[in-house]
Amino acid sequence: MTDEISGFAENEHTADWEMEAWAPNLSSLLEQAARGMYELSGITLAEGPRQARQFELEALDAENMLVRFLSELLYYSEQECLAFDTFELHTDGEEKLSAHLSGAPIENLGKQIKAVTYHNLAIRRTDEGLEVNIVFDV
Repeated sequence: MTDEISGFAENEHTADWEMEAWAPNLSSLLEQAARGMYELSGITLAEGPRQARQFELEALDAENMLVRFLSELLYYSEQECLAFDTFELHTDGEEKLSAHLSGAPIENLGKQIKAVTYHNLAIRRTDEGLEVNIVFDV
C-alpha cells in the first residue's frame, strides 16, 4: 500500500489476476475496486453520449457487497458493452448499496474478466481506512 488515501494496484498472481484496493471507507473502496478492475481489463470508453445506470444491492457483509457490485459491473460490460467512469455510491452499513453510475460504451477491451472470486477475500481495517485483495478469474 502507498501513502495515497485511495487507489489500486495489480499484484502478481499465478493463474488469475489479483489486485489490491484501498480507500478511507466502503463506498470509496468499491469505487477503487471498480476502477482497478477496468484498468486490469484494459477497458477504454468510446467518445459520445453518456449512459447512466442505477441499482441497489443487498449483501450479507462487506465482502459479499464487493463481489456483487463488481459482478454487476461485469454484467453491464458483457451484456450491454458498457462501462462506467463516474460513481455515486452510498452504503448503509455493510448490507445495502445504492449505486448511480455514468459511463459509455466500451471502445476497447484488452482481456475479459470471467468472474470476481471470493478467493482469500477479506476487507481489512487499517489506520487509514480499508484495504482488500481481489482475485479475478480470467
